[in-house]
Amino acid sequence: MTLTRRNFLTTAATATGLMAAPAILRAQGALALRMGHPHPETDSWQDTALWMADTLKEKSSGEITLQVFPNGLIGNDPTMINSVRAGSLDIMVTGNPFFTSLAPELNVLDLPYLFQDRDHVARVLDGEIGDRLRSDFEGTGLFALSLWETGWRHVTNSRRPVATPEDIKGLKIRTTPNPAHIEAFRLLGAVPTPMAFTELFTALEMGAVDGQENPTTLILNSRFYEAQKYLSLTQHAFTAAPLVTNADKLEAMGEDRRTLLIETAQEGARRQRALNVEREETSLATLKDEGMEVVEEPDREAFRAIVADEVQAKFASEFGSDLIDQINGAAA
Repeated sequence: MTLTRRNFLTTAATATGLMAAPAILRAQGALALRMGHPHPETDSWQDTALWMADTLKEKSSGEITLQVFPNGLIGNDPTMINSVRAGSLDIMVTGNPFFTSLAPELNVLDLPYLFQDRDHVARVLDGEIGDRLRSDFEGTGLFALSLWETGWRHVTNSRRPVATPEDIKGLKIRTTPNPAHIEAFRLLGAVPTPMAFTELFTALEMGAVDGQENPTTLILNSRFYEAQKYLSLTQHAFTAAPLVTNADKLEAMGEDRRTLLIETAQEGARRQRALNVEREETSLATLKDEGMEVVEEPDREAFRAIVADEVQAKFASEFGSDLIDQINGAAA
């Protein structure tokens, strides 16, 4: 079976009833998979990856094992993506921005101030729009098993509190390589500086950049508070995280294993996002305890007025407005 846009949904749907066939899985012999990600061992990505490993082993009667390498142990974000494409790594997950050079329409998910709330996010990622975006990996050598999340992005820096767009001008801010992120910070008058997540702590510690933008969970888990004094809850974007595997290897697994992996990955996505919701609530309090000065109510409307329409218009000029309209239509 060839995994194309046309049969993506059919492939995922065939998971129903799979657990009745452990003998078929055993007959195929052992399958040892390796998975990498750039986040710390304390992050929800690691917890969910370990849950996937346990689930795959249990439901395959021990025939499928998954070894997990966190914290960029086997490469930074682009390196792991290329390793999966080449087949030397089986599975990886990282933020959506690192995939947009391969599947440019994914850039829509990172447009600033696109999502209203988490219910809006869930309707997009778990619905037809998410299915369409996952299918855009066709032809890249990758297959998107599911969409995890990084979460709501906020700004930190070592120089001053950021309450208004004026406060961010001139700050050298590490961003992802996503064009939407880069353009948004350029419009705000900052100096956007793309780099891999695994390089970020050192860059902050050495002063190579003044600040960065990530969810509170990652700011805490990566100990960025050790090099950053100020946190501003700008909530300027929401970042999804595709969990991908090598498309050819997935096809070669056989239908039973393929559907087991997809089913486990999609349940894992729901679990990982739920974990992040819980940890967002506790991470902010911990960051305050660690000494960060938090601007809890920055002028988000002022930030939105500068970046939202212009960055969305730039995306629409290249890809049309259809996806943006669909996402806006999914709001409550």
